[in-house]
Amino acid sequence: MGQVLGCIQVDQSTVAIKETFGKFDDVLEPGCHCLPWCLGSQLAGHLSLRVQQLDVRCETKTKDNVFVTVVASVQYRALAEKAADAFYKLSNTRAQIQAYVFDVIRASVPKLDLDSTFEQKNDIAKAVEEELEKAMSHYGFEIVQTLIVDIEPDEHVKRAMNEINAAARMRVAANEKAEAEKILQIKRAEGDAESKYLAGLGIARQRQAIVDGLRDSVLAFSVNVPGTTSKDVMDMVLVTQYFDTMKEIGASSKSNSVFIPHGPGAVETLPARSGMVFFRPTQANNISSFYVFEQVCWYCEKLFDLAFSTFIWYRILNKCP
Repeated sequence: MGQVLGCIQVDQSTVAIKETFGKFDDVLEPGCHCLPWCLGSQLAGHLSLRVQQLDVRCETKTKDNVFVTVVASVQYRALAEKAADAFYKLSNTRAQIQAYVFDVIRASVPKLDLDSTFEQKNDIAKAVEEELEKAMSHYGFEIVQTLIVDIEPDEHVKRAMNEINAAARMRVAANEKAEAEKILQIKRAEGDAESKYLAGLGIARQRQAIVDGLRDSVLAFSVNVPGTTSKDVMDMVLVTQYFDTMKEIGASSKSNSVFIPHGPGAVETLPARSGMVFFRPTQANNISSFYVFEQVCWYCEKLFDLAFSTFIWYRILNKCP
């Protein structure tokens, strides 16, 4: 009804272009305006002054021959004082802006490798904005802001980059794990060395106490039993230790040791025959070689203690009257 009467309404943030007999006449601000159509006045169109956004996807190649898709967002708006230029000089504003974005991105990205492209995306956005501002200002448009919102490499390249990153992190993790195992082994070795040192001190004190006890026992026995020779005392001690050793061997229910038959009277020849102890694994339990080695070490230790005690007794008895 208003257009029939020659009245139009212009909305806020919008301007209208008035023509008289097809020629540009005026830019109408928001509000109500009268267009006497009988005098040749007519409405050519409306032009929005709001900020608009255009997303541009541009595929290009980096310096290291990697194809990437750069996504740029351009925010622009028409200037009210240059509304006539914005309305008449460009027929497709979005296509014009897209062409300038393609030109700048494809001129900037090939100078950079892939990593530098990610690092310098702000510089690329600034270059695009400067070029658009210089070009679009002649057509009555203002470039508000230009953003590089995404850089998408090829899917195979992206997967390779992730694998490189994962491999680097796994290498660091392996180094840290190796360092932890190294520290653990060092601490375990230090603890083992300390325990062996303390065990050695204990054995030394034990044998010193044994020597002192044997010396006192021999002296007391020689004093209380007249006529006793050193050989009698030594034979008695050897027989006592012989029975103690046999008792320890018999206490084990899983022993696989076999001794050459002998009696207590042959104790004197036992050190010479100790090398004839052998181990025979049965088919029932099928003991492992490690268990055999462990048993050998145990019996060797017992025989060593017996030989050591014999030597101590011999030294003590030689000093007795």
